[in-house]
Amino acid sequence: MRGEEALDMLQAMNTGHDGSLTTVHANSPRDALARMETMAMMANLHLPEKAIRKQIAAAVSLVLQIARFSDGTRRLTHIAEITGMEGDVVSMQDLFVFEKQGVSSEGRVLGTFKSSGIRPKFAERLKAVA
Repeated sequence: MRGEEALDMLQAMNTGHDGSLTTVHANSPRDALARMETMAMMANLHLPEKAIRKQIAAAVSLVLQIARFSDGTRRLTHIAEITGMEGDVVSMQDLFVFEKQGVSSEGRVLGTFKSSGIRPKFAERLKAVA
């Protein structure tokens, strides 16, 4: 998504049909949520920020962040779960994070993908449909 169609996407994702997917360019999982909010506001429907944030929290379960590293490779760097709302803020938690550990003698970025140890809140829902 790139603009005001973000609001249409959020509304479609909140119709009770599981299995939506979209992409957005952002610097981090938290920034992805802020970009979604900003793009939804571009629709000029004068919705309160909290209403848009509630739509995001209800529609989005996971944010997967991909980054390009110094060796030119692109890697998954974060898997973050949206856990709901805390006041006016969409709450999220990292489930997995790529930890860069250096660069090989050939110039390849080295690292491992580490679990945060947190059990996803949507695990039971995922298990039910698997």
